[in-house]
Amino acid sequence: MDVRTLVETKARAAREAARTLALCSSRTKTEALQQMARGLDEKTAAILDANRADLERARAGGVTRAFLDRLTLTDARIETMAAALREIAALPDPVGETVEAWRRPSGLEIARVRVPLGVIGFIYESRPNVTVDAAGLCVKSGNAVVLRGGSEAIESNTLIAAVLAKALDKTGAPPEAIQFVEVTDRQAVAAMLEQDRLIDLIIPRGGEEFVRWVAERSRVPILKHDKGLVHVFVDAAADLEMATTVVLNAKTHRPSVCNALETLLVDRAVASRFLPQVAARLVEAGVELRGCPQTRTLVPRARPATEADWDEEYLDLVLAIRVVDGLDEAIAHIARHGSGLAEAIVTNDLAHARRFTREVDAAAVLVNASTRLVDGSQFGLGAEMGISTSRLHARGPVGVRELTTTKFIVHGDGQVRD
Repeated sequence: MDVRTLVETKARAAREAARTLALCSSRTKTEALQQMARGLDEKTAAILDANRADLERARAGGVTRAFLDRLTLTDARIETMAAALREIAALPDPVGETVEAWRRPSGLEIARVRVPLGVIGFIYESRPNVTVDAAGLCVKSGNAVVLRGGSEAIESNTLIAAVLAKALDKTGAPPEAIQFVEVTDRQAVAAMLEQDRLIDLIIPRGGEEFVRWVAERSRVPILKHDKGLVHVFVDAAADLEMATTVVLNAKTHRPSVCNALETLLVDRAVASRFLPQVAARLVEAGVELRGCPQTRTLVPRARPATEADWDEEYLDLVLAIRVVDGLDEAIAHIARHGSGLAEAIVTNDLAHARRFTREVDAAAVLVNASTRLVDGSQFGLGAEMGISTSRLHARGPVGVRELTTTKFIVHGDGQVRD
């Protein structure tokens, strides 16, 4: 079977399963998610074996440290994946929820009700845990999913998807609702983008160039998970101890992910007090610093930042630092260089906090909190398909509610239009 035929066959199977899954009760979906979590627990050793094969191949290919971190599974990470499924299972079922209802003077009773989108095509990169999050969220929201993970995680993803699909079968839900495209050829992605009669939404999650490539070629509507060029601005009115804690967490907690800090902006009024102390802590944590001329005056160990550094998503222990003349310049820098994923301010000035949240355009804007918190699980969504930088149809962490649409249900007693 050629790649195009394979993808179409899987998409068609997902379409058929989607009709059945959409009608499954909340109880059935909850049991399926719990069984999916048990399946991961039971198959942990086999999943780790498959992951080791992926890691050996990746190391032989000379990939970066950040890439290996995204690819690596451990007992603890698999436990976290199973816990995410149980958390999703405990969420309210969005399907069938009445969003609003009203009665017209004619007597018509109209309600807007949540329904599944249908079939989600999910194209993603080297993090095998994403396979679990995506499948779990789609099952909860009543959607079938066609998964196409990166070639670097093919062994891990193939096994994980099989474990999850088998769990559906055990609970009476359609196992065909979880389809995994095990072909590493990029033709498989191109074929998915052509399935506009079978797939309702494409969610690409990966590097900036890859997401742009998908957007330019897809005949299916897409919801972009674009790059995370994330800023933290330390205001003149910041608690500097708090700012140090926030910056360290945002940069070093897990630098290889999209909500990690990439550029630190510091108000000139506090730069001489703040930058030397935070720089020492960052260097101690292994972070390479690149700074503007004023930063390098205060932190001589910092390398000179180039103009390109302000637009770089490092996904590694590298941080660009710029000293700015107050809130206006910080907001202007973010408007010029930010990717619209997450931005933060550290300040005790309520007026500055309000201006920052009102004027900064991003999917998530934080005050006195780490950007690493911009995450589906941290927001109480159970997990996420990604963090959407699109403006339509969802923005920010994409959870079960964002994987639904609505339909109108209208009740009358014989009304006709004059």
